[in-house]
Amino acid sequence: MSMAELAKAINMAVRTGKVLLGSRSTIKAAKLGKAKLIVVAENCPAHIRSDIEYYARLSGIPVVEFKGSSWDLGQVCGKPFMVAALAIRDPGLSKIMELVGLEGEEVE
Repeated sequence: MSMAELAKAINMAVRTGKVLLGSRSTIKAAKLGKAKLIVVAENCPAHIRSDIEYYARLSGIPVVEFKGSSWDLGQVCGKPFMVAALAIRDPGLSKIMELVGLEGEEVE
């Protein structure tokens, strides 16, 4: 999966689906198991990243690293601010689940 494909899929998910932006919302979604996929920026702070990965592992949610800074991830989401992490609750018209190899899996 290329960086451009992932960026395009994230943008489509933000525009057509349900996406929670920010590390606090992402950690909460991971704790409650309310996400299908979590994306973290390459430069996400270590303590936040470890929390996200820990709770995602407990809830069985896959975590994907976005190969770019949190500024880049914010730009891909169409926002004028940094986004260190995001949780995708509903991918909408995005093909992001197929892109990361999770096409057959359904999460409540």
